[in-house]
Amino acid sequence: MDGNLASTLSTTNVMLGIMAAVSVLEALVLIGVAVGAFMAYRKVMMLMRDLEVQQIAPLRSKVDDILADVKSVTARVSQQTERVDHAISDTMGRVDDTAEKVKTTVREKVYQATGVVRGIRAVIMSLMNGESSPKPPATAAGRL
Repeated sequence: MDGNLASTLSTTNVMLGIMAAVSVLEALVLIGVAVGAFMAYRKVMMLMRDLEVQQIAPLRSKVDDILADVKSVTARVSQQTERVDHAISDTMGRVDDTAEKVKTTVREKVYQATGVVRGIRAVIMSLMNGESSPKPPATAAGRL
């Protein structure tokens, strides 16, 4: 039995040695993967920095310039729109004032012309009827 126990113990030691060797190999592979991942990460980050410096920074500068131009154009358009709106408002106010003055002046002239025509008519009527004084107009109460 001692031989069998020694053989079993020897087999167990060999298996433990194989397991230890496999564990060491696994550790080495994990370390290699970690080193490879770190190197890939550094390369990707370096590529990103280069891309940003060479491509994105000039584009951003151009976009910032374009946005500044758009902002200045927008400000000018807004200012011009205000000026035009103010000018239109002033013009409309002046047109309204002028229309009111014309209306008042024409009304006064029409009233004067109407008065003159009525006066001439009264004179003609009085000459045609031969009366010295014109009759007052008939009222609704006088007709009954």
